[in-house]
Amino acid sequence: MIQRVYEGAKKAKLLERLIVATDDERISEACKKIPAEVWMTSVHHSSGTERVAEIATKIDSPLIINIQGDEPLIEGKMIDELVMALQEESIPVATLATKVHDTSQIEDKNRVKVIIDKNGFALYFSRAPIPYQASDYFLQHLGIYGFQKNFLLQIIHLPPSRLEKTENLEQLRILENGYKIKVIETPHPTLSVDSPEDIIKVEEYLKKKENG
Repeated sequence: MIQRVYEGAKKAKLLERLIVATDDERISEACKKIPAEVWMTSVHHSSGTERVAEIATKIDSPLIINIQGDEPLIEGKMIDELVMALQEESIPVATLATKVHDTSQIEDKNRVKVIIDKNGFALYFSRAPIPYQASDYFLQHLGIYGFQKNFLLQIIHLPPSRLEKTENLEQLRILENGYKIKVIETPHPTLSVDSPEDIIKVEEYLKKKENG
């Protein structure tokens, strides 16, 4: 799975460097076989954001893209969309979402939903069905973030918030502290792997795609 994420990310045209950050030797060894640049990080991080921030302190780049390792269908175009959004320095952090018209999936707690305002900024993220009784579509949040580096290094010092702990969604720490998250709608859907069953879904998707 990590190889698929890495190879998808490598297709982005606007990335200057791609680093796999991990505290797991097994992942490190797998990355060396790809081969991919891999950095070992502290085992004491409580989130992927903290892990990425550790790497950010050691590299010279104004923008940091956090590509989560459980997104095997990630496409380079999706990453480029985030990089372009962050060219506007007033946007501290941006993320992606895609429209899902099969509203029967809105009950799935592993599909994180997001609602946005008219300017494309997040109002709230939830594992619960939002908006309530959506009949046309809902916006599914995709696990990839882009940060202005200075903002990233700032927010990791904020304590976990009540909503973050309630929903188990670290991006809520940003909203609860009064900062904005720009949400970029992308036409490229993806499937996150949050459970063993999700691996089967990804494999079935790939088989259908290969068979046309």
